[in-house]
Amino acid sequence: MPAVSDTSPILGLAVIGRLALLREQFGEIYIPLAVLEELKTETNFRGVPAVQDALQDGWIISQEAQNKPLVQSLSVELNQGESEAIALATDMGVKIIVMDERLGRDRARNLGLQTIGVLGILLTAKKQGKIASLTESMTALRNEIGFFISDELYQQILKQAGE
Repeated sequence: MPAVSDTSPILGLAVIGRLALLREQFGEIYIPLAVLEELKTETNFRGVPAVQDALQDGWIISQEAQNKPLVQSLSVELNQGESEAIALATDMGVKIIVMDERLGRDRARNLGLQTIGVLGILLTAKKQGKIASLTESMTALRNEIGFFISDELYQQILKQAGE
């Protein structure tokens, strides 16, 4: 089942060497043009080569969001990538959006979308036996890209994972 993604989950997973988890869990990932731009695929920033490979392999697919009024409405509170990702998911009838930002997730759920963030992706992978250590992946997110995980959430996720 395909999903639409915002920038941060793709970049975060790419930087820690776990981008393939998106493909394993969803098959295809659609991204709007704003997310493609935010990923800075023309640079050599950390994680970008993995994103370039996924785009070339065709499982991350860039597509323009068509519902411009929805994008404009969402842009009052959200950044362009989040706004376009939500609009693209609704355009395509895709039910799952991969997004970390709380306000964006709230707006997506208000529109009937299911949300999952990078921690949910990692937790699912751990439960499926695809990764050995959730602690290692979460620590890498914190240390390598400054991904904020509250101590309470960190412990809650570890408990769910049985670590």
